[in-house]
Amino acid sequence: MSRRFALLVNPASAGGKALKALPAVHEALDRLGAPHRTAITRSTEHAAEEAARAAERGETVAALSGDGLLRPLAGALKGTGSALAVIPCGRGNDLARVLGIPTDPTAAAELAVQGPERLIDVANVDGTPFLGIASFGFDSDASRIANAAKLVRGNAVYLYAALRALAAWKPAAFSVIVDEERHEVTGYSVAVGNSKAYGGGMFVLPQAELDDGQLDVLISKQASKLTFLRGVLDTFKGAHVDSPNVQFLRGAVIEVASDRPFVIYGDGDPIGATPATMRVEQRVLRVIAPA
Repeated sequence: MSRRFALLVNPASAGGKALKALPAVHEALDRLGAPHRTAITRSTEHAAEEAARAAERGETVAALSGDGLLRPLAGALKGTGSALAVIPCGRGNDLARVLGIPTDPTAAAELAVQGPERLIDVANVDGTPFLGIASFGFDSDASRIANAAKLVRGNAVYLYAALRALAAWKPAAFSVIVDEERHEVTGYSVAVGNSKAYGGGMFVLPQAELDDGQLDVLISKQASKLTFLRGVLDTFKGAHVDSPNVQFLRGAVIEVASDRPFVIYGDGDPIGATPATMRVEQRVLRVIAPA
């Protein structure tokens, strides 16, 4: 198997983690005889342009980044013959976690050279792609706080953001239409997933599969704030699935609305707003991952 690589590096990822990992990735690719070039991305638009250029050249794109940069790369690479390799360099790295990609940059680079390819789905919010989970409601507030946090590092930022958001939270009314079947719920949040996890290892949708052509939905229903917080902590081990305070749904087309406007965050970034429609394209993106 012979691959030529375009290394797309997000210099802002997790406080410069991608730049720190780059020498180890270069060493591994050189040792394995894999040709490569490196581009430092300036924006998501620039990253998508570089990915499209790589696809035209027949290169494999290796992303040294967190989940956020993978979204525009998926949009550029879906439907092409070029695969996406992930060198996890973000805070959450949830797609890599679900795919089983090593966190060590040398091991991840070796997998990029030698590993098998698989096809996965790409979801979208009103046409804007995402790979993991798109959510809103309480999650909108928590994601905004997490993205603005400068002093809290690593996965601790997600718990910090949840506690800050919870203090000011007021219940919201959600409308979720799954393949034309309407559900009206008052509660905390709605998460629509192509994948199982977000927030640095919160397995909110453990039944989700990356290649089944379906979107899984979790609705967090109204409960006391303490009960909700316990449920959030339970998601790290998937223990929330039997709770009466959550509802799971599944479908190919998900239409969402709310009684007040919420920003929709996908893979950690703002990608839309309610009301919105989410869809999924089945098995359109090649990724390199363990078998």
